[in-house]
Amino acid sequence: MAPGHNGAMTAAPAPPGSLDALRARLRSLGSVVVALSGGADSALVARVAHLELGDRALAVTAVSPSLAGEERDACRDLTGAWGMRWQEVETTELDNPDYARNDGDRCYWCKDALMDALVPLAEAEGATVVLGVNVDDLADHRPGQKAAAERGAVFPLVDAGFTKARVRAVSKDLGLVTWDKPAAACLASRLPYGTPVTLGRLQTVERAEAGLRALGFRALRVRHHGEVARIEVPEADLEAVVARRAEVVAAVEAAGYRWATLDLAGLRSGGFNQLLEP
Repeated sequence: MAPGHNGAMTAAPAPPGSLDALRARLRSLGSVVVALSGGADSALVARVAHLELGDRALAVTAVSPSLAGEERDACRDLTGAWGMRWQEVETTELDNPDYARNDGDRCYWCKDALMDALVPLAEAEGATVVLGVNVDDLADHRPGQKAAAERGAVFPLVDAGFTKARVRAVSKDLGLVTWDKPAAACLASRLPYGTPVTLGRLQTVERAEAGLRALGFRALRVRHHGEVARIEVPEADLEAVVARRAEVVAAVEAAGYRWATLDLAGLRSGGFNQLLEP
């Protein structure tokens, strides 16, 4: 406790990165619509929002070809286990030429389409749209954050001072199954900038990654280079991929690729962003 202006004792503000700070930020919003993708960040926001706000928190999952089907199922299962209100909405970013041409601003148009779907729901609820963006995300090339903020979205994890490490630590303390879930960006992020986003390419990537996960590889990316699949896994898993190369090649070929390559540099989130001009 700390003394107030009139000498009365007042509660000290919660430290950045603490669960209390996140709780306070969500309570201050009163009612929220949480964009739930199924990853560790959005799952933590959704869970704490439900704990603090009850039915004044609605989780919404945007369903489109860029979201792997198993991620949609994970969102349904998570909210079902919590007893949280949840619904899915379809987004149509693939119909937007600005998105489909896959320039460096693809994510801007993706989040713009997301907000097209979420804003009417939030207005009906008298709520604020909240996204699972953490402090570390601010340093990456993520134009989608700009698009969401322009449309009125709020980032409670940023406001509460949460890094990715804190997201995982607090999620573990709360018993969330997502606490150590590998990051899983949208499927379109597997295509190099300049390669148009098509339904067929997204489906090929999804099949390949699902096939590799079925072999036990949790953290991975299949980067799409025409008929070549460039596989990224953590450095610790490189030897395992080579040891099981026949199964790996079979899974990738079954997805529709002609060749499979292993990137010896290992897994890099946002790997194509390094190719953009500073």
